[in-house]
Amino acid sequence: MTVASSKADAAELLDLRGLKCPLPALFARKALERTAPGTEIEVLADDPMAIVDVPHMCRQEGYDVLSAERDGDKSRFILMRANELPAAAGPHSAPDAE
Repeated sequence: MTVASSKADAAELLDLRGLKCPLPALFARKALERTAPGTEIEVLADDPMAIVDVPHMCRQEGYDVLSAERDGDKSRFILMRANELPAAAGPHSAPDAE
């Protein structure tokens, strides 16, 4: 895995080529969790399931998929953390203790 600045509009390039399911989606989620709202990241992957898994993770976690492209066995995504997620959003949040 390589993390570097990208010359594209994305603030971060996450090169996940060589990793197999579910790692591309998990590493993309971790990268989005640590970014500020409005930040875009570019994700490169060559796992055949990444084209399904990464957008699915984004839908589940409330992140935006700005672009998803497939060229042969390579996938390229532009993902964005749009806003702060509400405390109760996402499958990993704990129920309110009232």
